[in-house]
Amino acid sequence: MCGVLAGAALTTGAAPARAVSGDQRIAPGVGYRQFDIAAAAGTAHAHLLTVDLRDPRVRLDLLHPGAVAARATVSSLADSTGAVAGINGDFFDISETQHPGVPATGANVGPSIAHGRVLKSAVPTGQRFGPSLPPGTDTREVLGVGLDRRARLDRLTLAGSVSSAHGRVPLGGLNQYALPEGSVGAYDARWGDASRLRSVCGTDTDRAAGCTTDSYEVTLRGGRVVSVSSTPGAGPIPSGTTVLVGREEGARRLRELTPGERVRVRGTLRAAAARVPYVFALGGYPVLRDGTPLAGLDDTVSAVRTAVGFSADGRRLLLLALDGGADYRRGLTVAEEAATLRGLGAYDAFNLDGGGSSELVARAPGAAAVSVRNHPSDGAERPVPNGIGVFSS
Repeated sequence: MCGVLAGAALTTGAAPARAVSGDQRIAPGVGYRQFDIAAAAGTAHAHLLTVDLRDPRVRLDLLHPGAVAARATVSSLADSTGAVAGINGDFFDISETQHPGVPATGANVGPSIAHGRVLKSAVPTGQRFGPSLPPGTDTREVLGVGLDRRARLDRLTLAGSVSSAHGRVPLGGLNQYALPEGSVGAYDARWGDASRLRSVCGTDTDRAAGCTTDSYEVTLRGGRVVSVSSTPGAGPIPSGTTVLVGREEGARRLRELTPGERVRVRGTLRAAAARVPYVFALGGYPVLRDGTPLAGLDDTVSAVRTAVGFSADGRRLLLLALDGGADYRRGLTVAEEAATLRGLGAYDAFNLDGGGSSELVARAPGAAAVSVRNHPSDGAERPVPNGIGVFSS
């Protein structure tokens, strides 16, 4: 592929210390290259995919293991779906040391859409994992590609309700590892078989706060209550079944329901900007908007990072992952990451999970499977809840 967006010099204070090579053609419309970046903490090494959505043979979609509360390596997700390349995605519920006896779900923080289908909504901002957000952003921020084949930065908000003879309750969560205080959340087969206990732990402002003792669960099948429980359960949720979990006031409202009663649950994600449906979307946070870095980006903490940048028309994308090898794992600050992507020609950019999660995979010419192109800083691939897959026919 010709160097669409990939031929410009970096503007992070210096040009790359050693540009390894020009783009290697991975597949029609998809290129790969690697280069060094002179950064404040030392030299960082970048791996870059260039993707041209103007080519009708190319598309992007969410990589995920088939359930929200599940994890797999990026290489296995790519190979199982036929992707020619990919990177890791959103931050996720990786550890529950503050809540002894409560298993980590592995579920991601932000909203997600795969193959045009909504999977989940965002946890409260105070419940997120990952570094501090830039001022003015929250967990509803997404990067997505619409049916018009254009990438966008957007914000997806859950809109829905639980209706019964007792009235209507706003839907506070959809397949997410943490529910807002006082709310009712819905879980279905998309969630997976992980315990739902984590959903009632922490508060809207403190992820480490204890689990509420005031919770309730109601199982619906065919739109009717079939069972109730005083605590959230676990195990797979069959198709056609919805489990409602309530905490505090939400639990009180669910206690009004009795077996056999009819209940209607509605929920969807509403976009703040897009007027076309999303093919896929995933969470993280913006670092570059309309060609300008966001105010307040961290410029002190260097780390291995993954990010996506794209052109003003949303048709040409840069998927970047830093190398976690011992010689390079000092990485970039978020401010340096934004400047790097801007120097590469990005108009907008979005930060994804980093550290041991940072990974970029791509097929070698003629290969039937992807290979890991960067060195994961954990020494091996870390299973993650989702990623971005690049497909080319």
